[in-house]
Amino acid sequence: MTTTATKPGGGGKARAAIAARTLRTDRWWLAPLVTFVGLGAWVAYATVRVFMHKWFYVEQYHYLTPFYSPCITDVCGPAAEFGTPLPSFFLIPEAAFTLPFLLLFRLTCYYYRKAYYRAFWLSPPACAVPDGHRRYSGETRFPLIFQNAHRYAFYAAVIISVINTWDAVRAQTTGLGLGNVILWVNVIMLWAYTLSCHSCRHIAGGRLKHFSQHPVRYRFWTFVSKLNARHMQLAWITLGTLALTDFYIMGLAADWFSDLRIIN
Repeated sequence: MTTTATKPGGGGKARAAIAARTLRTDRWWLAPLVTFVGLGAWVAYATVRVFMHKWFYVEQYHYLTPFYSPCITDVCGPAAEFGTPLPSFFLIPEAAFTLPFLLLFRLTCYYYRKAYYRAFWLSPPACAVPDGHRRYSGETRFPLIFQNAHRYAFYAAVIISVINTWDAVRAQTTGLGLGNVILWVNVIMLWAYTLSCHSCRHIAGGRLKHFSQHPVRYRFWTFVSKLNARHMQLAWITLGTLALTDFYIMGLAADWFSDLRIIN
């Protein structure tokens, strides 16, 4: 039986009062579920690795996992190219200076915000599905107001990408192996993801009124726009390349297997 509800203020046509939370009959819950499992598994793996404090560097080939770059604690040994200003402590990651900024960059990323809002907060879990919360305050209150710091996190991510590139260049001086290939693929994907950021696109051409007067910036903006169209895919691909790079270097450092050498 269908009931009706009148419009606020009296008059006007009555509309149906629908008791069902959603009229969608497809598997709308599948996408947020996959996102929840994928992001949850990655965060669990990364957290365990960051606080293992071992198996992060292969001195023979200068392979340093991105989870520990730059390495700045007492346990870093030859992996510490920027000194060791921090003591070794089980709650202090070896890359304590960079990990918070990388976390902030990912958390404030426009795609990731959509992903974890839907998958973890159910806000909302999918289009045409009610929000899991009674009230919605947007991103105007603590802690979500810090989502506005995304541009500044982008600047930090660029610097960290430069450091990761240096790690790949330094490892290249020992020859060429499968580890080098994995490091370079990861670095290239990280640059692609970083440059595909919406803030980067705005910086490149957001305030320009006449592209014809700024041909170089227009070309860069066009390049970034093409990457931006694949921002979601790059967000997931980089999670995969980061985990693969870390796992491969961990396996080498733990002597689980040997590096496949192509040159030297």
